[in-house]
Amino acid sequence: MTATATRVLVLNSGSSSVKYQLLDMHDGSRLAVGLVERIGEETSRLTHTALTGGGAGKRERTGPIADHEAALKAVAEELSADGLGLDSPELAAIGHRVVHGGLRFTEPTVVDDEVLAEVERLVPVAPLHNPANITGIRTARALRPDLPQVAVFDTAFHTTMPESAARYAIDVETADAHRIRRYGFHGTSHAYVSRETARLLGKAPEDVNVIVLHLGNGASASAVRGGRCVDTSMGLTPLEGLVMGTRSGDIDPAVTFHLQRVAGMSTDEIDVLLNKKSGLVGLCGDNDMREIRRRIDEGDERAQLAFDVYIHRLKKYIGAYYAVLGRVDAIAFTAGVGENAAPVREAAVAGLEELGLALDSALNDERSDDARLISAPYARVAVAVVPTDEELEIARQAFTLVSDNSLD
Repeated sequence: MTATATRVLVLNSGSSSVKYQLLDMHDGSRLAVGLVERIGEETSRLTHTALTGGGAGKRERTGPIADHEAALKAVAEELSADGLGLDSPELAAIGHRVVHGGLRFTEPTVVDDEVLAEVERLVPVAPLHNPANITGIRTARALRPDLPQVAVFDTAFHTTMPESAARYAIDVETADAHRIRRYGFHGTSHAYVSRETARLLGKAPEDVNVIVLHLGNGASASAVRGGRCVDTSMGLTPLEGLVMGTRSGDIDPAVTFHLQRVAGMSTDEIDVLLNKKSGLVGLCGDNDMREIRRRIDEGDERAQLAFDVYIHRLKKYIGAYYAVLGRVDAIAFTAGVGENAAPVREAAVAGLEELGLALDSALNDERSDDARLISAPYARVAVAVVPTDEELEIARQAFTLVSDNSLD
């Protein structure tokens, strides 16, 4: 890496999409952002926005993009058109979001053949995510074999959980043989938000205990003590925990046996039910919190039930993680719902005054893109809204790693 190389391209490769951002780590600024969607279809679309230079602006191209290799080549072309190409000497690394790193990958890691093989071995515990992440890494390595490719793992932040939190109470030999344990997800978001919450309080992360509530279509909670995760709501898969847009969250495992025996449903059918037809959409037919709130205002009882179930589960986790941490300095709401749905924040905190939690209604209702406190002045525990920035977190981790390695 040259001394002037301060840019990191962040790639988030999904099964049929690639999200990307190019950041300059000199100041954390974004140079370009984009999305390739519907890869492999005739209706593929690439949306690219340059945020710097004379060519700043948004462009779109439509038409078939056959695979991830073609998608990344198209991204490279768009970046080159803005003078930000993959061949730039200012590019220090490409950072990849990888959903599952198991127990081995606890830090950002420069990808080599051995690392890639281990990520492949983890496919059985992340069959919907790791294959697409692997495809993105392979394609990027082919395009720039000389450039460090850094994997940043969603599970890494949660590897500090004690065994008492990470273990399921099942036969140990069976669990170990099949890698069955609680891994947690959304780790880059929880890491970023917990650290930013400490900054908002004017304290160092190691001096703060935070409950982070990442509330989007997927949702998870974490208990962070002194900058280290000690518990999180998602488990072996992202299905466990909070009620989500289409996922059930916590459920009696025997429900699956009951559906097999009584309803004659197959394992795959139950998988689809719990992951794609449950949660808010299963309860009321909508997974958009804005639409649910609109329906509640019109007196819709199913929407009200869905909201109440969602909030009940959220409060249970707030209380549980308060008990786990013993002392809580702040609760931080983040992600699409957490950042934008004031009624969710209000309902989640309501009635928890004995725990030192109280909102300032005016601050809670205020719209802002900035990290901010919304707690009442007399509250013992701070309540914060902290917009997450997983791309910046991935870029920071990747750049720090390659910068440190360059000094060896």
